[in-house]
Amino acid sequence: MLIAPQNSSVAGVLATNFSALRQELAAAVRAAHRTEDCVTLVAVSKGHTASAVRALATLGQVDFGESYLQEAVPKLEQLRDVALNWHFIGRIQANKTRAIAEHFHWVHGIDRLRIAERLSAQRPHYAPPLQACIQVNIDQEFGKAGVEAEGAETLALAVQALPRLRLRGLMCILPGGRGGEANRRSFAALRVLLQRINARGLALDTLSMGMSADFREAILEGATQVRIGTALFGPRSAASLG
Repeated sequence: MLIAPQNSSVAGVLATNFSALRQELAAAVRAAHRTEDCVTLVAVSKGHTASAVRALATLGQVDFGESYLQEAVPKLEQLRDVALNWHFIGRIQANKTRAIAEHFHWVHGIDRLRIAERLSAQRPHYAPPLQACIQVNIDQEFGKAGVEAEGAETLALAVQALPRLRLRGLMCILPGGRGGEANRRSFAALRVLLQRINARGLALDTLSMGMSADFREAILEGATQVRIGTALFGPRSAASLG
């Protein structure tokens, strides 16, 4: 179930949320003594309609994140007339790689070489290389997606060699309900891991980390992309989570 703006007042709420979030992002960047253009906002639009995406696009938002292919592909088709960058940010199943490779500009959740190989092989020849991040289970949470930090370097070197992918960096998702200092330690660990991988001769430039609840800590620790949905669109209904 998608959540659609019902009238112009909802579009107004989106505009208000977008303006407030931009101000918060700018404040976080200043607190980190960084420049504002070093952080890209990826608006997580899963569970929300093409009309909501279009409303944000008219305000200048370009990057949008989706996790559910069944929902995302029709939405992308409805918005083909708008120049947007689409990020697949969900867990990647082997039987979904072709659709991801065909429709998206970025993929954030690579955690196995087999998945990366399928994405590379299935990327259309006419499209530019698929921009890619490796998802790291930085807190070693049992059962959670992501390669362990110890295996990230080996995976990065293998993905870097694939012809139709361009490896850009690392991504993580932190457990909820923690304090800011715990979040900062995890984000810092991902930053250090990226530096260690780059010392092997790579030139990764992307840290995809930070969501609505923890983007401030992520920016302090070097995030270059933050993935934010709730602070923009409001909470999704339970029906939209399936």
